[in-house]
Amino acid sequence: MNKVRPSSLWHGRPGYHLDVLTNPWYQAIAVLQNSISELTADFWRGRGGQTIFLPVTTGSISSPMGLGSDSSPVDVELAGVKTYLADSMQFMLEFGCRLTGRECYYIMPSFRGEFCDSTHLSQFFHSEAEIQGGLPDVLAAVEDYLVALSAGLLARHGDLIERLGGRTDHIEAVAGRPFTRITFDEAATLVEPDQIVDHGGWRTLTRAGERQLMRTTGEFVWVTHWDHLAVPFYQAFGQDERTALNGDLLFGPGEVVGCGERHETSAQVEAALRLHRVDREPYRWYLEMRDSSVMRTAGFGLGIERYLMWLLSHDDIRDLQLLPRENGKDIVP
Repeated sequence: MNKVRPSSLWHGRPGYHLDVLTNPWYQAIAVLQNSISELTADFWRGRGGQTIFLPVTTGSISSPMGLGSDSSPVDVELAGVKTYLADSMQFMLEFGCRLTGRECYYIMPSFRGEFCDSTHLSQFFHSEAEIQGGLPDVLAAVEDYLVALSAGLLARHGDLIERLGGRTDHIEAVAGRPFTRITFDEAATLVEPDQIVDHGGWRTLTRAGERQLMRTTGEFVWVTHWDHLAVPFYQAFGQDERTALNGDLLFGPGEVVGCGERHETSAQVEAALRLHRVDREPYRWYLEMRDSSVMRTAGFGLGIERYLMWLLSHDDIRDLQLLPRENGKDIVP
């Protein structure tokens, strides 16, 4: 078997767009992207959900989202008015659940203000969904989605995946393996002390700590109930305001899925905004939506390119773009 390798177009050499047209790696990525879209639609249709068309601009950014934010917004000016490119359209998926009375999903580009590296992209594709229910419900939905998506890709493209990644055994094992669930407090006892970063009020886990957890507990491990100040303000409070009803799913390169239950009432959102020192005004509509339509929802976002890193046993996310995009560079096409 001749293994197909990428030509690392993200280095930006002239003529890379012509290389895409003839390079087997990128031809294969286009095939996998198409199947991910089709299989995602099949999954949500089977649950009675629906997709919803949403804008990529917003005045209510989900990032930065408070003291523990690890990403920056991307602002643009449209006809003299400042707005933002969406890091996530989770807020609008919450709106969609109330509008339709059904689970809502999409696959759309997301934008972040950071520079690219081997596990981060400035622009990436997000498979996001919002469902009615709480944290246990969304954890189960993510697991079902990953099993269905992986099984579907293996059935359709097993030979192709093996040519790109050299193996398929890790995909075959997904359907029968358990997804481990531990809290952040439990995770902190399983890694070296220097893999937990104390920010003076909230803690985070390093990428090396993520890898250590996967070695210790097995791949596909949920880390739930993070310190609330380490997550977006919109994640619901746990038993008190110290923790959040959220979870990150670690596999492949590390965190691939983030999820959480949302605050149910406007009073809870107000308390979270104060705790995170976030200006209330851009989220006034978000508060009004809760007063107008009370609904308990939870949602998740899966990074498509990080998922492909795991699927193809690949070590550089920049090879999973058909056309590279990087902040600070004037890129054509």
